[in-house]
Amino acid sequence: MPGLYRDQGVVLRTIKLGEADRIVSFMTQGNGKVRAVAKGVRKSGSRFGARLEPTSHVALQCYRGRELDVVTQVETIEAHRSLRENYTALTHAVSMLEAVDQVAQEREPAPALYRMLVGALSTLDCTPSPVVTPGFFWKLLSLEGYHPHLDGCVRCGDEDGPFPAFDLADGGVLCVACGRLGGRRVAPEALEFLGRLVGGELRLAMAEPPDPVHLHEIERLGIAALEHHSERRIRSASLL
Repeated sequence: MPGLYRDQGVVLRTIKLGEADRIVSFMTQGNGKVRAVAKGVRKSGSRFGARLEPTSHVALQCYRGRELDVVTQVETIEAHRSLRENYTALTHAVSMLEAVDQVAQEREPAPALYRMLVGALSTLDCTPSPVVTPGFFWKLLSLEGYHPHLDGCVRCGDEDGPFPAFDLADGGVLCVACGRLGGRRVAPEALEFLGRLVGGELRLAMAEPPDPVHLHEIERLGIAALEHHSERRIRSASLL
């Protein structure tokens, strides 16, 4: 049928519409971010209302509309029930969903972003490690073209260090002299951990997490960098 398509996607968020409907935002595999109306899902007898909860990974069929698509069929691939029953894990998952919602463009395919989100949610569901979310934030920044520069001062090029600060605009560490002119103070141990995260050592970092203070520092720095580059606040990050 013209306008009818199938895809897989993760539910990013839902908004009430009228008395019985919802607008659902998906990060899909083949169509990028999609917003679609799910009719009647708030009624007690809805066929797939429970399948359209944030974090759910679903196979969906939609009819393409001018502004909003219409969901006509949904099948659950992974409900992530364990994740939603763990408040701490859920708050981290919601922050990842909001970050993707901020950077993804409607109807622009981003398969790498989709795969990264699916993988992060599955990991958080099976292994609710506090390392998953900061790792996701920094990998998302790298995917969007803002890979952090950690090997030398991003302003003057000094490679000897130490590097006590990080510049959000330039996306890299600052030496002592440049750090006096601005930048966000960061502990050396936190920067060392950041290097492991963006260097492909996420699994090792999960097995040997750093001091919680340094982990939190890198998480907050990642959130600040995402907000700086997207020019939008990640509201759910206040729950972390």
